[in-house]
Amino acid sequence: MSDDTQQRQIRVGETADGAPLKLPVIEVLTGRGFATGKSGSGKSNTASVIAEELLEAGYPLLIVDTDGEYYGLKEEYEMLHAGADEECDIQIGPEHAEQMATIALEENVPVILDVSGYLDSDVADELLREVARQLFVKEKKLKKPFLLVVEEVHEYIPEGGGVGETGNLLIKISKRGRKHGLGILGISQRPADVKKDFITQANWLVWHRLTWDNDTKVVGRIIDTEYSDLVSDLDDGQAFVQTDWTETDVRKVQFRRKRTFDAGATPGLEDVERPELKSVSDALVGDLQQISERKDREQDRIQELETELEKKETQIETLEDELSSARDVSSAARQMADALQNTETVQSQLPEGGGDLRRLHEEIADLEDERDELRARLADRDERVAALEADLEDRTAELERLRGENEQLREVVRERAARREEDSGGDGRGAENAGAESAGGDESEIVQAGGDAVEFGYMSDDDRERDSSGGTDTDSSGSDEGVVIADEDRRIGEILETDLEDRLARACEGSQCSVETAEAIVELFARTGPLRTETVAARVDRSRVAVQSLVSELRTEGVLERAGERTYALHEDVRAELRSATPSE
Repeated sequence: MSDDTQQRQIRVGETADGAPLKLPVIEVLTGRGFATGKSGSGKSNTASVIAEELLEAGYPLLIVDTDGEYYGLKEEYEMLHAGADEECDIQIGPEHAEQMATIALEENVPVILDVSGYLDSDVADELLREVARQLFVKEKKLKKPFLLVVEEVHEYIPEGGGVGETGNLLIKISKRGRKHGLGILGISQRPADVKKDFITQANWLVWHRLTWDNDTKVVGRIIDTEYSDLVSDLDDGQAFVQTDWTETDVRKVQFRRKRTFDAGATPGLEDVERPELKSVSDALVGDLQQISERKDREQDRIQELETELEKKETQIETLEDELSSARDVSSAARQMADALQNTETVQSQLPEGGGDLRRLHEEIADLEDERDELRARLADRDERVAALEADLEDRTAELERLRGENEQLREVVRERAARREEDSGGDGRGAENAGAESAGGDESEIVQAGGDAVEFGYMSDDDRERDSSGGTDTDSSGSDEGVVIADEDRRIGEILETDLEDRLARACEGSQCSVETAEAIVELFARTGPLRTETVAARVDRSRVAVQSLVSELRTEGVLERAGERTYALHEDVRAELRSATPSE
């Protein structure tokens, strides 16, 4: 260190008696300083004045700017403005820390480390920590006077909270940096929030205006109680300066106004034009950009490797699944081979009494036959469902037809009642006579609105003769040997012989109808004579499919016989049985 450096001083302001205030360069560069004051009192202006004087004298420094208010120094001085914002000369991260320390110490380039633009506070904290560590490490060898200025130092070295890794490193620099040539100037607007160990180790302090009680109490403890009140009355730019290298402990000083652009000034109504700022060499920025590009390439490569790793992990999982499946198939094949070769194993897997593998094949064949049979039954059931649906449609149409005929019948009755009333001369007797004649009597005429005699359950001798000749639902032979049952309340089963009852039961087993339905059909044939299947189905309220099945079974049992196309009648033997069982009139 030259004698000129040892004796060099910088002028920063004037004392109360008008004498210039000069600070020794070596003490400022390598010492431990602390400047404080409330917002607007002038502490940042004081830091900028000290920086201007050091830069003017050609001494490097690094300023940790937490609010983006020091870039105005570039109006007169070539400085590297590094941070996260686009306004900076270069955007950097923690990976640039070593290069930043090299630029500042070895290449004598002043640096503004602007941490105000980092959205992630952890990134900003890591950047400051790594830069400070590199400065401390390099100064062990260089031992070059150098000043580290840290704004808002209470954020890193808090009094009440825990001190992190960055704060511990700053405390380490304040204790041990001097012997290596590395000095520190901490700046804060709340001295009560700064760890007291840091303040008490400072060998030069600047106290601007403070008004909070906790802050003024700190002044009283560090200087003297009388300054607790005096510090609150200071004007802008005024401060009490306390140093270890002068006989006078405390001096009241008016710091000069900074010469460069005040980027930290409170915005006013006037438009403030940003001055043209000096820039460092393109080569210097290019070196830093190469680090950024290399970092970006490394990040891209890491991302590519991670993507490739994910693909390989997916492929591994797929191969493991395929291997597991292959092992399962192999195990199953091995078991089958063992079963085919080992007779005892096969025997143990067959039912009791099994002789060999042929039985297993036979059982498989039986199961396949059962499967085919079930499929056939399912197909038959589908056909029956389709037939039932068709029958439902037919019965619905028949019901609509009967409703129409019924309405016609009611109309005929109403017309005849009206005529009777007119014939009776309007004395009200016609309606009574009409009702009586409708109820019965030899002269009463049976009124019908359609259909045939068989479907309405009665048949006169003339009707029987006409039906015999016309070939409708009567016997085609014209036989008049119909059976008349006197007592309609007696069930047909009560007058049938036991053998006939057995035949009815067997017929029902092969059809979808009950014995009661079979008896009703036999009774219907006994009352009316030959009938078509659809007529029988409508009269017993069953589907044509079910009735056709029962009629076929009754023919097999000899209860019914075919009387014509789709027309059936009681078998002659059954007629004889019923006639013999019917009481004579």
